[in-house]
Amino acid sequence: MSSAQSFNPLSRGSDYEQLAKRFRPIFERIAEGAEQRERERSLPVEQIRWLKEAGFGAVRVPQEYGGDGASLPQLVRLLIELATADSNLTQALRGHFAFVEDRLNAAPSPERDRWFKRFVDGDLIGNAWTEIGAVKIGDVVTKVSPEGDHWRLDGTKYYSTGSLFADWIDVYAQRSDNGGDVIAVVSTHQDGVKRSDDWDGFGQRTTASGTTVFENARVEAENVIDFATRFKYQTALYQLNLLAVLAGTGKAIERDIARHVRERTRVFSHGNAPRVSEDVQIQQVVGQISALVYAAEATAIRAAEPAQWAYEARFGKDDENERQANIAAEIESAKAQVVVAELILRAASDLFNALGASAARIDKVLDRHWRNARTVASHNPLIYKARIIGDWLINGTEPPYIWQIGDGSDKAA
Repeated sequence: MSSAQSFNPLSRGSDYEQLAKRFRPIFERIAEGAEQRERERSLPVEQIRWLKEAGFGAVRVPQEYGGDGASLPQLVRLLIELATADSNLTQALRGHFAFVEDRLNAAPSPERDRWFKRFVDGDLIGNAWTEIGAVKIGDVVTKVSPEGDHWRLDGTKYYSTGSLFADWIDVYAQRSDNGGDVIAVVSTHQDGVKRSDDWDGFGQRTTASGTTVFENARVEAENVIDFATRFKYQTALYQLNLLAVLAGTGKAIERDIARHVRERTRVFSHGNAPRVSEDVQIQQVVGQISALVYAAEATAIRAAEPAQWAYEARFGKDDENERQANIAAEIESAKAQVVVAELILRAASDLFNALGASAARIDKVLDRHWRNARTVASHNPLIYKARIIGDWLINGTEPPYIWQIGDGSDKAA
């Protein structure tokens, strides 16, 4: 066995304050333009570049490979800080950190080491999994076909979060030769990849979650990866990103309501003080929102702990320990989603109880917090998450690690 194959350091954590200190000035710069980008629906291309150049995409890469060796709870804390500045950026990086995690879980190899180097060099990975229209659950229209010493990728994906910012895209596809499900990691620096910013949702509008079309796109043979080898806790990892988005949105609400109350000079004749900042009922609203956000942030970080356990158990040679860790990662991320979504949606609505009707003006874009939180909370129906938790607690039914969406009728329309 070569030294590259036997060398397998793990990312168990680093000094969080030192790590966060490096990125906080960038987060502050990102926050400065967040409202303007929302008004103009301007994609944060420059802001993503700042993060790339600072090595943000490599924080989970082991220190021995030039990364920061951050644990998953530490990554979630960083993503919350970024989402406080602009929640769109945290979600835009969702696919990137999922693919990084998959490579962290891969067996040591020269191919894995090359990916670590790409991450450290600043390469970002986008996401392209979803197909819409007359596609039944389980079917994959996007195909990857062998062509000499490489593969050819053809198909169309939607909701390709972050792909407009990416150097590579993690594509869920099917082999044309044997029907096997794979991940095809395709470079965006070629004519065969066409990306559009056509996401038309009312929230998270600058995540670059648009359509991606692959037409005879080249994929190197080593980048066609059997989906069966995908890391087990991937669904939980994707949900941790959304939890960070929600918690960061909550912290932005907390920041904005305190500032607007502090600066407001107009009062109601039937209020409780000559200044809004001194009105005890308004203070109570702000305090309650702060408590909701505190609980959401603490829950999101706590939910990342079993995922870190699952990552470390992957190499622990104890199958039952790894199984229990993967179950915990899925169940605890689901529990967190159910409660954090409710906490932040309530905070986003209560925000307006502390301010007058002028807070609803479009130019203030305070409504973005509710719109963003509602959009993120809609990604995976909370009713199904709650049902999975209940089935596990009552019947011991292991949660699903992979799920799909598609046409469920007998005949696709």
